[in-house]
Amino acid sequence: MKPEVLFYIIVGIVIFSYVLGRVLEYLNYTRYDQKLPDEVSDVYDQEQYQKSQNYKKVNYRFSIITGTFSVLLILVMFFLEGFAFVDQLVRTITINPVLMAILFIGILLFASDVINTPFSIYDTFVIEEKFGFNKTSVRTFIQDKVKGWLLGAVIGGGILATIVWLYQLTNEYFWVLAWIIISLFSIFMTMFYSTLIVPIFNKQIPLEEGELRGKIMAISEEIGFKIKNIFVIDGSKRSTKANAYFSGLGVKKRIVLFDTLIEELSHDEILAVLTHEIGHYKKKHTVTGTILSVIHSGIILYIFSLFVGNPLLSEALGVSETSFHIALITFGFLYSPISTLLGLGMNVMSRKHEYQADRFAGEKFKPEPLIDALKSLSRKNLSNLTPHPVYVWFNYSHPTLLQRIRALRSI
Repeated sequence: MKPEVLFYIIVGIVIFSYVLGRVLEYLNYTRYDQKLPDEVSDVYDQEQYQKSQNYKKVNYRFSIITGTFSVLLILVMFFLEGFAFVDQLVRTITINPVLMAILFIGILLFASDVINTPFSIYDTFVIEEKFGFNKTSVRTFIQDKVKGWLLGAVIGGGILATIVWLYQLTNEYFWVLAWIIISLFSIFMTMFYSTLIVPIFNKQIPLEEGELRGKIMAISEEIGFKIKNIFVIDGSKRSTKANAYFSGLGVKKRIVLFDTLIEELSHDEILAVLTHEIGHYKKKHTVTGTILSVIHSGIILYIFSLFVGNPLLSEALGVSETSFHIALITFGFLYSPISTLLGLGMNVMSRKHEYQADRFAGEKFKPEPLIDALKSLSRKNLSNLTPHPVYVWFNYSHPTLLQRIRALRSI
């Protein structure tokens, strides 16, 4: 295969992904004004429903602008040999393969983030502000950006440097060692994310003693789930949207409640949401997700190892000298269709897990409080209650509200 052919294959993949995304968004848009099914007709009053419609339409138009800008930026990088330019730039700084890779990827990611920051600002301080969601101050926004850059440099840079170093050291078998390291890191982050990363951005405090904590401890004991780590996170620092999640493994497992969730829901509704989260643990969804993530990373690394030394990957982007970092970029674009297909499978499994956790909550506690909680959260978040089925199949990791209500009422 000639480099020019591979180049146009990559361009074709980029354009196809963009067109697919726009078609899916449009299909979803056509369902915005659908009549609400009876099961969810009480989620919004007329004023709230109109507000949710406006919110969806504003975000739809904004996604067209941001998506189009992103794909045009990528195409400009391809046709004006932007990747080759950055490659030449880092080669004037160092010839060390590890440092070149870190600088090359770092420059691309940092430049992309800076270029897209105006969109983030508009989304946060105009769209989210207009619809009453935004609680982020300018100071918090800037701090989040800086902290994100630093974390990306330390964690992302460290992992990339290790993989490139292993490649230089062992060549074709580097992927095995890299897989082991990435897998161990993935398991470590699953266990310690809430204790190491979350505090950098948010405050987490133990749920205070009182009626709610007493009820949580009682229901946990009743269903055989020993938990001491129940935390409240200051989600209201950035948004009025509410959530709850379960994290960690073994003794490091913890339940985290957004302060906005506690403010919005009744005690029974909170208990139902928590029982749902416990259901994920009891059904071993966290462990399953971690195992699949490890397998997925192994597949990616193995396939990449078959192509990394091929000069065609570099030549397709206008770079004459073969390098790990250019091969990584080229492979990333070529692998994206496979990633999309695997993502569809992961979404199917995730939706199945949500049904299982819902059923667990309905059987171990009560279905109606969970239904009420899901309705409240949908109302609070101005959720789309009539998404297009094809859009759901491609993009939703959770079943729709209507699907969840019908499944819960079938218990």
